[in-house]
Amino acid sequence: MTRWNTSHIPDQTGRSAVVTGANSGIGYITARELARRGARVVLACRSASRGKAALDRLRTEVPTAEVEFRPLDLADLTSVRDFAATLDDLTGDRLDLLVNNAGVMALPYRTTADGFEMQFGTNHLGHFALTGLLLPRLLATPGARVVSVSSMLHALADLDYDDLNSERSYGRWIAYGRSKSANLLFVHELARRLAAAGSPLVAAASHPGYAATNLQTAGARMEGRNAAERVIELGNRLIAQPAEGGALGTLCAATAPHMRPDSFVGPRNGLRGAPAQSFRAPWTKKDTNGERLWAASEQLTGVHYDFGGDFDGEVGGDFSVSSTSD
Repeated sequence: MTRWNTSHIPDQTGRSAVVTGANSGIGYITARELARRGARVVLACRSASRGKAALDRLRTEVPTAEVEFRPLDLADLTSVRDFAATLDDLTGDRLDLLVNNAGVMALPYRTTADGFEMQFGTNHLGHFALTGLLLPRLLATPGARVVSVSSMLHALADLDYDDLNSERSYGRWIAYGRSKSANLLFVHELARRLAAAGSPLVAAASHPGYAATNLQTAGARMEGRNAAERVIELGNRLIAQPAEGGALGTLCAATAPHMRPDSFVGPRNGLRGAPAQSFRAPWTKKDTNGERLWAASEQLTGVHYDFGGDFDGEVGGDFSVSSTSD
């Protein structure tokens, strides 16, 4: 079979997409390739200066692109609510694609504007709230999808449901792994609830393998750990694939026909290469875990999902991309 790449992205003309963290790395590549295929894309970024710079860069690289920037700080639920409320003039009452891409990695302990541990609050709770607030638009749009970007490092740790905010103990990499497990468990539970509601909205997940972005060095840079930052940068140069390769899993999950709900798509060998279905830890597929995280997330964010009434259409399909080695 032909290995899946950006040439396989179907025409996106007439479709609208929101990509969080779209100012750089995998988020920027995802937004650019969707726009290249005709989608109208909203770049949702925390930094206004970096978001506007990404907007200018994308319009230069894709002169025909329909793209807009809107500020979004996932570490502040007020910002999340404000962002959702401003989309009417861009997408109206429909939304074809939400890519929950933004994230932070291995930071020193700190909290969000709402008092949540930063990695759990940004990587999971912010996206949980955003998806819930945009859910009516997604449900109203035939063929819509939600794609959440996780990581193979989710396998570092299951969630500690008695200490979701790491108040008792904190390890930066364990907290990161837990936040990425939360991403996968969120997709699993969202897919399960959509199926129960009879909705054809597809919730899927992706991961970039080992991709060279600025995400890996952020924690070391914040603490002034120069030696660690240099080691990470060396690893990025010698081992990692470029952001273009890392974005393939997300683009595949977002656009490949017949994507199964609750799929987890990334490089076949885990680090780099063409997308295929990926390994995921068993705790990210347990219904009881999903219910527990969902209840906690609704309580913490104050966002409650409304799946509406009956929906037409079928949930599911066959996921068919190459599983051959690179």
